[in-house]
Amino acid sequence: MKTLKTISLILFVSISLIACKSDDDGGDGGNAGEGLVTAKVNGNNFKSMEAASTAVKTQANGMTTLRAQGSDSDGKGVVLTIIGYEGTGSYDIGGGANIFVNAVYTEANVSDPTNSQAWQAPFDDTVAGTISISEDTDNGVKGTFTFEAKNGNDDSMVNVTEGSFNLKFQ
Repeated sequence: MKTLKTISLILFVSISLIACKSDDDGGDGGNAGEGLVTAKVNGNNFKSMEAASTAVKTQANGMTTLRAQGSDSDGKGVVLTIIGYEGTGSYDIGGGANIFVNAVYTEANVSDPTNSQAWQAPFDDTVAGTISISEDTDNGVKGTFTFEAKNGNDDSMVNVTEGSFNLKFQ
């Protein structure tokens, strides 16, 4: 009976480690063209302009921060931030006290900037999405993302799916 318990424990631990491995890899990198951020926002296609898309990796106080962003010609944009960035892998957006990984979808109103809107994730203590980094080189970063975000002005929600980025470092 003791042998059966030992084998069961080893099998359980092995399966747990294998299951976690897929969560820790950065995925396939998505399908964004070079220099772009793409996604579906509430089912509508979003594609940034190359001139308005970039990634920045900074270090301060022993911590690395990655910021990836892209905007289109209509003033719509996506900003992804990972504070405590450790390279390729998956990062949950939110979840408990985790506010160090966040995502924002914006719609700027050029003719009336005070009417611009922003949807933020996380917006409560649950996991609101994931940013997965599949490639990080000296030149740039590639990955995928998905998140649900809330507008602080009117409590409306946006669902951002099928997101991917392929950005050069600034």
